[in-house]
Parts: sequence; structure tokens; C-alpha cells
Amino acid sequence: MKISFANLTLPKTGVAVVGVLDGNVLSNSAKALDKATKGGLKRAIRASRFKGSRGHSLTLLAPGGTKYERLLLVGLGKPGEITPKRMQAVGGLIYAALSTKGHGTVQVLMDSIDKCKMKPTDMAAELAFGAVLRSYRFDKYRTKEKAHDKPTLKAINILCKNSAAARKAYAPMGKVADGVFMTRNLVSEPANVIYPETLAKQAQGLSKLGVKVEVLSEAQMRKLGMGALLGVAQGSVRSPKMVIMQWTGNPKKKKEAPIAFVGKGVTFDTGGISIKPSGGMEDMKWDMAGSGVVIGLMKALAGRKAKVNVVGVVGLVENMPSGSAQRPGDVVTSMSGQTIEVINTDAEGRLVLADALWYTKERFKPKFMVNLATLTGAIIVCLGHEKAGLFSNNDLLANRLFKAGEDVGEGLWRMPLADVYDKMINCDVADMKNVGDGRGAGSTTAAQFLKRYVGKTPWAHLDIAGVTWSAKDAPTVPKGGTAFGVRLLDRLVADHYEK
Repeated sequence: MKISFANLTLPKTGVAVVGVLDGNVLSNSAKALDKATKGGLKRAIRASRFKGSRGHSLTLLAPGGTKYERLLLVGLGKPGEITPKRMQAVGGLIYAALSTKGHGTVQVLMDSIDKCKMKPTDMAAELAFGAVLRSYRFDKYRTKEKAHDKPTLKAINILCKNSAAARKAYAPMGKVADGVFMTRNLVSEPANVIYPETLAKQAQGLSKLGVKVEVLSEAQMRKLGMGALLGVAQGSVRSPKMVIMQWTGNPKKKKEAPIAFVGKGVTFDTGGISIKPSGGMEDMKWDMAGSGVVIGLMKALAGRKAKVNVVGVVGLVENMPSGSAQRPGDVVTSMSGQTIEVINTDAEGRLVLADALWYTKERFKPKFMVNLATLTGAIIVCLGHEKAGLFSNNDLLANRLFKAGEDVGEGLWRMPLADVYDKMINCDVADMKNVGDGRGAGSTTAAQFLKRYVGKTPWAHLDIAGVTWSAKDAPTVPKGGTAFGVRLLDRLVADHYEK
């Protein structure tokens, strides 16, 4: 969708959108529009239950005596409670309300608001960001969709004072949206389209933005001793890959340790020999979401020219049952030299990450590592589909991640790590087993497993199993792939690691 900015004037035709504050206090543009419609806005408000509360809207169709096709009033809530996140939600509301109404372009009037902490230019930029995020749609395989179900809205023109400043403020947000869309696309594609080789090729496309991309073959990983990752892949005809992406946005600090993000990329997870139930198995196409987030994040950072040196590493495999598949009871040797008894082949993501984390730690010696993975169903039992699980060996990193999540609306909840949980993966046969004792603390024992591969490096593990896919629309996230993590980690970088 096209976003444009222009100086604030009252349009005479088409579709206009204005803000109304809590208690039906009209913004200046809403007052002007009410005058142009000879009191039409106030009459419509009196005849409705609209109060200007956040999340609410009111539509006026073809008001008499004017050339307007449609007017939309959106509730902004209380002036002192207007935040960037709320303005993004307003943008998403506007898109959702008008996307299928037959209009190609709408005009949004953004005024300065007394007692509001945000500048109109920043409000305009955040609104635009939210509208773009909500406009995402994965429809490439729909061949018989009815015309009235398809979005018609192609452009939003935001009118505000100092439109040049608003345009400048929005520019990096647009690049972050590009990263979000890339992740949503990758997660939404079926497993016959996205598998290790093709996902690696998608990552290689980032070289156009200046990202250095390397792809390790199966033979190279075998030479490095990545027995944990390769054990997961051995049941599939699809050859595994490991992709290393480097963005050097601060060349002056090239010799300093970079920051690192690591993603689980199981492009389809049947569970292997420990096969999953058939019901809902189609969802396992998005078991590569952790890798999708890392790839989308690298696109966002490179797109907006982030002044930071970042490494992104993703381990890409397909977990299939076959005559060559890994069996329960097999023992594998990870790149670290630590041995693992595979009790459950459906606890495969941690095996992939074991080698990916160790490789990242040993090669790049980063300031910190954050890994993302749809790792456990147990985290959904704990947190539902509202927040991701956060595990960390470093309080500063954990606190920064939590704050970034709150700021962008991608919530995290910190979960425990402790020796008592670590002992649950001790093993009589090997150095460790890949699942804990019994059914309890499944997310934590998985995190404890990963912790054995990070050493003293500050590290955080985000279990995104419950938040990667949504069955319902949210203000800036349509149902489907969410790309949870791209905006969160971009904010973490922007707030603390760019200089």
C-alpha cells in the first residue's frame, strides 16, 4: 500500500478521516468537517453510541449537500494517553474499516492535540506504520476469490503540518514493515515451496541490501561436527543448510564484537519417528518461524541502514520420518563435543539450535545472543497465545527485551532457569538427553538444554510457539503469520545498540 504525506488542508471530496477525542471532543479538522457538513458530524454522533474512545469508529456515508463519499471518525481516547503504539492501532483500524469499501485512496487529517505528548508529525508516521502493518495479506494462492472480498484501498494520504518531517519519521518504519512482510510471507508459504534450500535462497536475496550472506552445505556442517543438527535432517530428502548473515552498519566498530540473533528453521516438522498426530500437522509449515524472524530482522536493519554490526544465523532442516530418520535412543555428538541421547525426535528444534548457537558463539564471540524458536507446546500451556516465553542468563538483556516488547506490543514473560531444572536433562547414556523428566516444566528444560551451548555469553531464548500464528485479527496484525519478534528486536537494537 502506498503511503504519502501532504500539508494539512480540508479536502472537499472523496473519503476523509478525522480524529475525535474521548468524550466526543472534536479535533480541529473534525470541527472544520462538521462545519462543511452543516453539523453533520455532531448529528451523527448524537444518533450513535460513539464516544471518541480508543478503538471505536463511526462512519458517515455520502453526507447530503457535500461531495464526500464517506467520512470516518476514529476515536483517539484521552489526549494524555496517546502513544506510538496507540497511533499504530488507529492506523490499523482505519485500514480495516475502509479496505474493502470500494475506495482506492483516503485522506487522513492529523491535527496537533493539546495535552498530547506526541508531535503531530510523529503521530502521522506511527499511524501510517500501523496502517501498513494491517494491510498485509497472503493471497497468492487464491484463484477464485470474489471481487467484493478483495481490498480496494491502495493508498493513504496523511495530511499534517510539516509533512516533510512526518515523511522522514516514517521512512525507517517503512523499512521495518518490509522486514515484517518478508517474515510473514516466509511463515505463510507451504513446505513444498519453502524448504532449506529455498529458504536459504530467500536469505541470499538480502545481499542486494548489503548483507553478506554465507550458506553452509551439509558437507561443510559435517566437517564442523554439527551432529545434532544433521541428526534431525537425516530423515528428509531435503538437504540441510545453515545461513550466516552479516550486516556491518557501523564499519568504524568492525573489530568489536557484533550482536547476534539465531533462529530455528525447521521448515516442516512431522515429529520424525516420534510422529505428531495428523490433526493440525499442516501448521508445522511455520516451525521455521524463528529463522523467518531473523531473516526479516536482517532485512529491516539493512533496509533502514541501522548503525550497528549484526550477525544472523539460521539452521535450516526438515524433520521427516523415513528409513534413514533418527530414532529415539540414538546418541549424537554436537559441534561442542557434548553428546545427546535423543529420547524424542519431536524435540528437534533444540538440537538444531545447539549447533547454531555454539557455532555463533565460537566464530563471532558476540556481545550477546538472542535465539528465537517455536520450541515447545508447553509455553502455550503457560502463556496462551498472548505472550512469548523469555529465558535468559543475563538480567540486563532480559529487561531490555521485555521493555522493547512492551513498547511495540509484542509481549514477553520471563520464565525461570535453575540448576534443579538443568538436572532434569541429565542422562545415564550421554552427557544429556533432549527432553526432561515427565511432562512438567517442558519449556524450561528445553531452555536449560540450550543454555548448555552458550557458555558465559549473555543470552536470551524467546519461545515464540504461541505467538507465531494468529487465528484472529489484531489492530496491526491480520490473522495468519504474525512476524512476532521483528519489531521487538528492531526496537531493542535501535534503543540500545546503535551509535
